[in-house]
Amino acid sequence: MERISFTELPKGMFERLRDIENFIDGSSVNPKLLKLVKLRVSQINGCAYCLDMHTKELKHLGETDLRLSLLMAWEESNCFDAREMATLRYAEALTQIDRYPLPDEIFNALEDHFNTTEISFLSLAITQINTWNRLMKAFRFEAGNYQVQQ
Repeated sequence: MERISFTELPKGMFERLRDIENFIDGSSVNPKLLKLVKLRVSQINGCAYCLDMHTKELKHLGETDLRLSLLMAWEESNCFDAREMATLRYAEALTQIDRYPLPDEIFNALEDHFNTTEISFLSLAITQINTWNRLMKAFRFEAGNYQVQQ
């Protein structure tokens, strides 16, 4: 059961977060890669609502069942290319941030695949999905009902 319903949220709260999503979506970062990152971060955070959403969105974008199944163990599979692996490693490190600095080797690996602007957008996307995950878990929005926009 929801703790706080969508209609009870402060006016403009989700709209502002949606504005950030639109800003990220307007970047040159591949939309499928962004959704893959969102799904992986949502797996780490155990956010059922976001897992439902991003799985459905990735399937809509043509993602395979095999890659979706192996995302939890992406480092052990051969389904992800070097660009995706560098991004997933960065997403995991930034999501599981602690009091120690983010390792240079994780950040620097991104530079082989992305420019500074794209790394900035990836960083924002990772922090944004962490925000969504935490809000969905706090408010207990119900998973399973998300419909992909056509």
